[in-house]
Amino acid sequence: MKRRALLCAAAIPLLAVAAPSVRLSAEQSRAFRAWFVAILDEQSRRAPTPRWVHRDCAGLVRFSAQEALRNHDARWLAAMGWDTTRPRPPELDLQPAQRQAAGTWALPNEQSSAYASAVAIVQNNCRLIGRERQAALQGDLLFFDQGDDQHLMVWTGQTVVYHTGAEPNASDNGLRRLRWEQLMRWPDTRWRPTLDNRNFAGLYRFQILTP
Repeated sequence: MKRRALLCAAAIPLLAVAAPSVRLSAEQSRAFRAWFVAILDEQSRRAPTPRWVHRDCAGLVRFSAQEALRNHDARWLAAMGWDTTRPRPPELDLQPAQRQAAGTWALPNEQSSAYASAVAIVQNNCRLIGRERQAALQGDLLFFDQGDDQHLMVWTGQTVVYHTGAEPNASDNGLRRLRWEQLMRWPDTRWRPTLDNRNFAGLYRFQILTP
């Protein structure tokens, strides 16, 4: 693939996950991870839902995170066009305060918003967990910093999923799914999640999750 097949335009506004002041229990965190990954998988496996508006790498993260925090009732399943024949994760059973806070991201100016950049997602809503694959759990983010451009990918536990940031068209919806090993051999070395790649900032985990 060309370089554009990996690159995401990080300047476009994005949506939200719960603010870092809110913490999910270990059980809720497991359910969140499962839904987050399942939603990512549905978007990459099938045609993206029209409900996902901002089509770029961080927009995919934002959309999947927010939808993971919703009630996944019959109305939600119908709106998403969800394949109801597939097994579904357990519900998060959020408390009212958790639900209320579940639509905002923390921003660098100590404000919160329904929108955040890729940089704000990792710097203000995640914690760095390292740069080696062994540290990653499903739902953790890979963050690449190219200076003027930043890029987010998600480790699902089996594959790495991301959006290129390119405008979707009839032949390419911009979604990619790669094995970790494929990414380690990527021709453009700036996108390899290796310790010697200065453009690979590391693996990040949502602060709301336990652990």
